Amino acid sequence: MLHQKEYDEFCQNAIDGAEATRSEAPIIGSPEQLHDDLDQDQWASGEKIGPYQSCLRHFEGIHSSIYKSRGEDGTLIAIKVTVPHLLTAPHDAKVEVRLLREAASPHVIPLLDALNIDGGRLLLVLPFLRYDFEHLLRRDMLTATQTKSHLHDMFKALEHLHKLGIIHRDIKPSNILMNSPDGPAYLADFGIAWKEGYNETEPADKKITDVGTTCYRPPEILFGYRGYSTALDLWAAGCVVAEALAVGHKQLFDSGPVGSDLSLVYSIFVTLGTPDAESWPETKKLPDWNKVEFHRYPAKPWEDILKGASSRGRDLVSKLVRYESSERMSATEALQHPYFCS
Repeated sequence: MLHQKEYDEFCQNAIDGAEATRSEAPIIGSPEQLHDDLDQDQWASGEKIGPYQSCLRHFEGIHSSIYKSRGEDGTLIAIKVTVPHLLTAPHDAKVEVRLLREAASPHVIPLLDALNIDGGRLLLVLPFLRYDFEHLLRRDMLTATQTKSHLHDMFKALEHLHKLGIIHRDIKPSNILMNSPDGPAYLADFGIAWKEGYNETEPADKKITDVGTTCYRPPEILFGYRGYSTALDLWAAGCVVAEALAVGHKQLFDSGPVGSDLSLVYSIFVTLGTPDAESWPETKKLPDWNKVEFHRYPAKPWEDILKGASSRGRDLVSKLVRYESSERMSATEALQHPYFCS
């Protein structure tokens, strides 16, 4: 009879072996972008936006609206409609246009056009990509090979952005888009991205901390540090990797039902252990560090945090999700990690 330790080792070896085996992808649909996936009556119900006809509302957000339409060649396009003068920092559609143009690369969503129209509206025209990483993860529609490929593409995009001095500030699975489960994947939504000199109200040492999405936000901004760096994206990327590899794709941290900072801090501390000045020297820079006294929680082993994940995948996460931002693995280093070499 196997003892518990031997059984755990047996299971881990099986998981690691399965990750290294190339698996067949489920057949979901053509990887080619369809020219017309709606009938004529549906297209006819669309509205005119600037020079674009038959625009169908696809998504309504707080800061923008996304419409689905067709380009001159019949391919599907996404039209992001913003009203720049109504946006408040960190949201800036004009900066988004500039950064998308500057960051053009194989794994950043291409900006096809940008134009001002009536009503003070600014349109960003982008390819319409059918899938996002979150959608595919939630529905278990990806193989381990496809998952690894999309994560690799995410880090390629981050490597490129960070070399340009751009901080994306909203890395999460739903901002990783693709037209097929096979990829390639593109990093999208630069609505709150930052680069020194581009955001007039945000100098490098006074950046806004209300950025990112709930459970992907790193601890330094939860404690008010405004001089954060590209390492902010790498913490979030580590959370994305963890979510992609976790059984059931559970998010690594929990910000509670209303997405509160305090709930997120609690979740991080319960998982990684409550830090102190020795384990997290950066605390001396954090304006809000001493405002609340926290219970001393011990750190959980990564084997317990990410049960069922591969050894290499867990190791990658452990090198990204670290309190001290200077100790987080860079995007370039992540691309060289054994997880991507297996």
